[in-house]
Amino acid sequence: MDIKQIHELIKFVSKSGVNEVSLEQKEFKITIKTNPAPTFVTASIPTAIPVQNVVNSSPSPELAPIELSGMGGTKSEAATKAADTSNFLTIKSPMIGTFYRSPSPDKPLFINVGDEVKVGQVVCIIEAMKLFNEIESDVSGRVVKILADNASPVEYDQPLFLVEPV
Repeated sequence: MDIKQIHELIKFVSKSGVNEVSLEQKEFKITIKTNPAPTFVTASIPTAIPVQNVVNSSPSPELAPIELSGMGGTKSEAATKAADTSNFLTIKSPMIGTFYRSPSPDKPLFINVGDEVKVGQVVCIIEAMKLFNEIESDVSGRVVKILADNASPVEYDQPLFLVEPV
């Protein structure tokens, strides 16, 4: 194989979209690898489901009223937490990957607590297998809590944001 044939093979591999080609003959072996650019994919997430307040009629150790000394009242810590989030919508991760709050470290964050979010607005990026997927909101409202840390791994269906409907 001469240099002209090698050049033709390189051109063919770059046009074909193949990432790697190996060719082996008696006298030589040649491997051609291409380096694809990162691909960005836009994904929309399924409809957010409101967080529901579940009340158990039989008392359990976690839900039993706690006497607050000096306050003169009782309070269930678990019930208070559930009541705080009962009217919020949850934006969940549609995939497993790494959660990012901005398109790059030097760019501003997509959203912050207190920001208004609209349906179709990009709220974060999740990197999965070197693909950067823009995650869009499927709800409108005001962001009240961000549940995932920047550059941290997230699981499928993991809550990322709490949104108060407007």
